[in-house]
Amino acid sequence: MAAAEGGGAGGGRREPPHTLQGLLEMALVAGEAQPEPRQPMAEERQRWLRAAVTEALGSTGGSRAELQRCLRVLARPCPGEEAAERGPGDTGEHERALEELAELCESLDNATDFCSLGGLEAAVQLLGHPWAPLRAGAARLLGCCAQNLPRAQGRALGLGALPALLGALRADPHPRVPPAALFAVSCLVRAQPEGLEQLEALGGLEVLGGVLQSPQPALRARAAFLLHCLLKEHPRLKGPLVGLGLVPRVVTLLRSEHDGAHEHGLGALCSLATDFPEGLRECRAPGLGLEELLRERRQLLRGHDEFQEELEFCERLLQLCFETPPRGIHHGPVTPKPPQIAPKIPPSLGGPRKTPQNPATPPMRGE
Repeated sequence: MAAAEGGGAGGGRREPPHTLQGLLEMALVAGEAQPEPRQPMAEERQRWLRAAVTEALGSTGGSRAELQRCLRVLARPCPGEEAAERGPGDTGEHERALEELAELCESLDNATDFCSLGGLEAAVQLLGHPWAPLRAGAARLLGCCAQNLPRAQGRALGLGALPALLGALRADPHPRVPPAALFAVSCLVRAQPEGLEQLEALGGLEVLGGVLQSPQPALRARAAFLLHCLLKEHPRLKGPLVGLGLVPRVVTLLRSEHDGAHEHGLGALCSLATDFPEGLRECRAPGLGLEELLRERRQLLRGHDEFQEELEFCERLLQLCFETPPRGIHHGPVTPKPPQIAPKIPPSLGGPRKTPQNPATPPMRGE
């Protein structure tokens, strides 16, 4: 006990440090008071450690100051904002502020500070800005702030962010805006019951199904990934999505040029066909030609390690819908991986293939 009560060179009880700076000072003193012979820490090394700790202690305050500075920029009107059309340079400072805020809000502490400073209100207002780079930047910022932060998710939903984001995802003509909007939508609805409830009420499931036919490969892949995740996390969505015609939508996607969306489209079909008779019947519909498509795809993917997950989904779906699986096989859930743009299958391996005689892409029921 005596050893525990003694401390430092003075031998008496010391007040425990309450800051990193105090901890460093105590460690330096304790190091010098060791009974064993040790090489003393050089003064230069001590100065370096003190500077490092000081910088670490000041980083939080510095980040908050940066948040405040960027928000002051966003609070100022854009040059030429009253004009019907503006050049890219008019909003350059505002665009840079949004980019900096998004990077800062990757940190949960900074995202929390951003919310307390009224940043979400500023971002939601910019979702309707006439200049597309600001709409895209605001959507990305909302997503970065809302990721894994329930307080920010709830506040953004209360401010009406989701209807604006779905509107951008559905009809924004600028190619930069829908991907940023989809990212924000994903951050607001996954693991967020209120967000998912709003998504359903606002027709967001139909919007996601429509995005599967987007001309942007990355956007298709992200939409397929989100639908796959939602089906795995919320099996009750199988009924609504089958009723909206998701199965023929995904099959049409699979007949398009091969990209990263195909893996997650197949994963979504596996979810719809698992323990859900209506989804199984949809996949087996003769008019879809899904069995032939899957057998061809399985043959093409074999031997290509980069498509291993997609091949596994193919085989599972064939077993679920068109083959009798061996006894003892359990088709358990497969966790979807984040979307990546898959390399194109070379024509020598059969891709891209011409679409067989098939009517135009069926609309999502309810559109």
